[in-house]
Amino acid sequence: MSQSVTLRPQFWERFSLEQLTQAEWEALCDGCGACCLIKFKDDDTDEVEYSDVACRLLDCATGACQHYPTRRDYVPDCISLTIDNIGEMYWLPASCAYKRLYYGQPLPSWHLLLTQDAALTQAMMRQKNISVAGRCQSETEVSELEQEQRVIHWIRQ
Repeated sequence: MSQSVTLRPQFWERFSLEQLTQAEWEALCDGCGACCLIKFKDDDTDEVEYSDVACRLLDCATGACQHYPTRRDYVPDCISLTIDNIGEMYWLPASCAYKRLYYGQPLPSWHLLLTQDAALTQAMMRQKNISVAGRCQSETEVSELEQEQRVIHWIRQ
């Protein structure tokens, strides 16, 4: 971000999700990359399975979107978490700050808002198998047929 954004102190503890500013909402994202993985939903059971195949915009080495501010220009159906749909996103990882706060749980101890140290947060996320960084492959490198064979089970919902 080129300009400085002011976040209210401990906003995640003091305000409801509905009361957050756009900057505070965005700051909740830990950048794990799980939203960017291709998922398969069973129409009968609503069960969602993740694959290790990522959106073409995700840098699989870092787990970061290469065009986050303009991602919809490239991927029109990119997932957008909002206060209006967060309750429907049951498939989000158990570690997701949005999901945790929605259900009245605290942020995980490794979250950047708590550590204030991006390198430490990233290291802890990798140690705890939270981040997809280094563990996914771009959809540009995997055929559609192969994607369904790449289901993973290391993301806890």
